[in-house]
Amino acid sequence: MKTVDRICGWLLFLGGIGHGLGCLKAYGHSPELLLWSECATLAGWLLAGLNLLRVGRPADRALAWVSFAGCLAWVVVAVAFGRLIENMLDFRALINLILALVLAAFSLRAALGKAGQHKLPHPAQSGGVAA
Repeated sequence: MKTVDRICGWLLFLGGIGHGLGCLKAYGHSPELLLWSECATLAGWLLAGLNLLRVGRPADRALAWVSFAGCLAWVVVAVAFGRLIENMLDFRALINLILALVLAAFSLRAALGKAGQHKLPHPAQSGGVAA
């Protein structure tokens, strides 16, 4: 599951690169629009970074809660974008929505302390010596 979690984080980061380049091309003539659009790119990179950091720190529940909140906000942004362009099935809206939902689920799992838990057999059950 860690691999899927990491892949989703990296996909969000790569999507930010695409967003940044697309904004530069579309809004290069309008510095004000370009600035705000690139701020969205930065927000995506920060959220991707939070999630990638969270994967490596499964016991850090505070980080997981912050990541979860960021992912929920990204869900709202993805839905708002889809509604704004009047096409919720647009690839850009849909991929951001899916990635944010998957990352939110992984973040919530970690925040609740369920990530990285492995059930180890009790020493008495595995033939070991009980202390």
